[in-house]
Amino acid sequence: MLLKKLQALFNAERYHGWGRKKNYFEGWYYKVVNQAEDRAFAFIPGIAMDENGAQQAFVQVLDGKQLTANYHKYDFDTFSTSSERFEVNIDKNYFSNDRIQLSLPNIEGTLHFQEHAPWSNNWYSPNIMGPFSFIPFMECYHGILSMNHHIEGVLDINGEAVDFTGGRGYMEKDWGHTFPSAYFWMQTNHFSEAGISLKASIAKIPWLGSSFTGFIAGVWLKDRLIEFTTYNFTKLNKSFANQEKVILEMENTQYRLQIEALREEATGLASPIAGFMDGRVEESMNAQLKVVLYDKKNKTILLEDTGRNAGLEVAGNIEEIFV
Repeated sequence: MLLKKLQALFNAERYHGWGRKKNYFEGWYYKVVNQAEDRAFAFIPGIAMDENGAQQAFVQVLDGKQLTANYHKYDFDTFSTSSERFEVNIDKNYFSNDRIQLSLPNIEGTLHFQEHAPWSNNWYSPNIMGPFSFIPFMECYHGILSMNHHIEGVLDINGEAVDFTGGRGYMEKDWGHTFPSAYFWMQTNHFSEAGISLKASIAKIPWLGSSFTGFIAGVWLKDRLIEFTTYNFTKLNKSFANQEKVILEMENTQYRLQIEALREEATGLASPIAGFMDGRVEESMNAQLKVVLYDKKNKTILLEDTGRNAGLEVAGNIEEIFV
């Protein structure tokens, strides 16, 4: 059991719930957008265990263009995984880094993923959580599996063959027992040029009887990742939201990142509370992110563009994370 947990610690994509029987959730998030950008889905497989030990597996589906969501619940016994590699089976559905194979009501087919853009990973900073990965009492952990990748394959959706070949995808995951009480989350990999992606999140983090505002952002610029995190001496200058937009600004010694997210109509998704999927969050997949990335040392603008098909969540008591 200890070896399985250590293997998962340094491989964020793998299952982390070894030995857990209650008050725990784990979910993987696959965002797929076709080449024409008129179809956008999020597929979210996972497991949930409540405080009394009731357990279930699920596959949640968000249709970002039709603004609908479906939660497909399965017996926990249909869930299987491996400690040696990332692969998850839920009933007849299969999920890995490179492929998803779906057998859901109204959705069938296989998508393949290539040319992944991963988050940095080393022994002292496993994935996006950095040194916080080693803290055993966090309420929620987060991992980035791919900032941007190429999709091949066709899904049969309500009897229609939808070709995702040439589209773009994104993968991340969460695990723990409860989502933060207040957070912003946003992601897009559709800018004017291909090969550019952005992810940013701000959250209230409980900590030793108190709390702090944690933040993580990354910009993938074709062949390199520029990171803004709580633990790499980045400063959060601005964090604000109203009904129309979310504004973030952060900077470190070399770079400054400014984001203005324009909110669109969102769809309700199930979210974890004390391990079970009893909460609700609202997610849009049609938001726009106006982004400026500035190189302070060289006094140049590296990116000034608007991201399309953006995922955006604004959840909880957001005033608690205003700066």
